[in-house]
Amino acid sequence: MEDTKIRYSDKQLGEFRTIIQDKIDQAQKDLALLKSAYMNDHNNGTDDTSPTFKAFEEGSTTMSKEKNMQLAIRQEKFIRDLKNALIRIENKTYGICRVTGKLINPERLKLVPHATLSIEAKNMQK
Repeated sequence: MEDTKIRYSDKQLGEFRTIIQDKIDQAQKDLALLKSAYMNDHNNGTDDTSPTFKAFEEGSTTMSKEKNMQLAIRQEKFIRDLKNALIRIENKTYGICRVTGKLINPERLKLVPHATLSIEAKNMQK
């Protein structure tokens, strides 16, 4: 008896690879925008405005820089997760739930291409 593993076909893996690569490309563009937003020192010509407004604006700028930095960190993790999904495609283990060993629903993978858990396994965690 032959030991056949349940997995997505090479054709399906190729389709997922395209989806993931498109998401990586977009995520890297978004990350570049976020990084440029928190690295640039924006001076919107408020030198001649009231000190109170300037202090408020500086506080607001600091908060938005911190928010952009947090978003950039999340974006970097997302890109890393997507790249790990590409590795799983190469290993032909992509789309296999790491808890149940069953195939993850392809619709879920299209929405969350870096998923490693099926909905069934996620529900078991709750």
